[in-house]
Amino acid sequence: MTQADLAPDETVVILTPEGRIAPSAAAEPYLARLERADDELWRTALRQMTLVRAFDRESTNLQRQGQLALYVPCEGQEAAQVGSGLATRPQDAIFPSYREHAVGLTRGLDLVRVLALLRGVTNGGWDPAEAGNFRNYVLVIGSQALHAAGYAMGQTLDGVVGTGDPERDEATIVYFGDGATSQGDVNEALVFARSFDSPQVFFLQNNHWAISVPVRVQSPVPLHRRADGFGMPGVRIDGNDVMASWAVTGELLDRARAGGGPAFIEALTYRMGAHTTSDDPTKYRTREEEQYWRERDPIERLEKHLRARGEEGAFFDALAEEAADYAADIRRRTLELPNPDPLVMFDHPYAEPHAVVAAQREAYLDFEASFDEEAGA
Repeated sequence: MTQADLAPDETVVILTPEGRIAPSAAAEPYLARLERADDELWRTALRQMTLVRAFDRESTNLQRQGQLALYVPCEGQEAAQVGSGLATRPQDAIFPSYREHAVGLTRGLDLVRVLALLRGVTNGGWDPAEAGNFRNYVLVIGSQALHAAGYAMGQTLDGVVGTGDPERDEATIVYFGDGATSQGDVNEALVFARSFDSPQVFFLQNNHWAISVPVRVQSPVPLHRRADGFGMPGVRIDGNDVMASWAVTGELLDRARAGGGPAFIEALTYRMGAHTTSDDPTKYRTREEEQYWRERDPIERLEKHLRARGEEGAFFDALAEEAADYAADIRRRTLELPNPDPLVMFDHPYAEPHAVVAAQREAYLDFEASFDEEAGA
């Protein structure tokens, strides 16, 4: 049983696991937006979901082969991420946690930059200005929610919210997992966002497991209901339904840009793989549970829909070939990444020179030089 089984009428579903458009009652407010979409949008969505899964599996292989220190899989969560990512506008700010590879792809991020971070080549990953305003990954659970809340408050103070100009109005979206809802940072961010009515969407990917702790232990009620306590709308969607993710996120981002304040989305999905490659989910999950969610695969769902719409097999064959080439290119470029310069870690903690950092740098150089002295002896 999942939390959706506790209150199925509260979940926005548009595309069923069989690939049929059969909106739930909760989807009614978002169907007008769905009419703006066409098959080209869903072809784009399927392409990005397929590419990021190929990336995901290749990256896992690279880590197992000793080429990455760690990898954080996102298989199973592609629809939640791609649907919401495609609903953003270029001027919006996106604050991820550390699993939002598919969102980054929708914003134009070169995913090799993610692997450069996990390989230790870079301490940051990428310049957000060159990655569609997709901020850097954050490994401290939930802290990005406060970063996003502050940024969204700044958007209001900068006068880029509620101007009536859709090309100018901005919003912020922040991603986090079910485990992060137990962190103080996330709850503090919700307080600030509602108190200042900042243009912010909180996007919770409830993948059912905070490492080895099931969501039923973290919360006895569906997590989207927590939004009520902060005075903002809370909407739960089928996170494996890319159409629901796109429609609901787009609607709430429009509301935020127009000055309507923050909102909360709970995307009910599932982490098919391990929490990270250092985790073993067989220690706490059952094969039956995994099979239940495998049958609700987000990519297969959208592919079934497009095939039923008359999409020819050549499209899917070309996509499979592109995904294989993409994975091979990811591997090649990852293996070509240079070894990191350890001194870089001292360059960016502060914008201006700092005496303590300078002393730490000198201490590190002395430590490195001691090995040369021992070798000489």
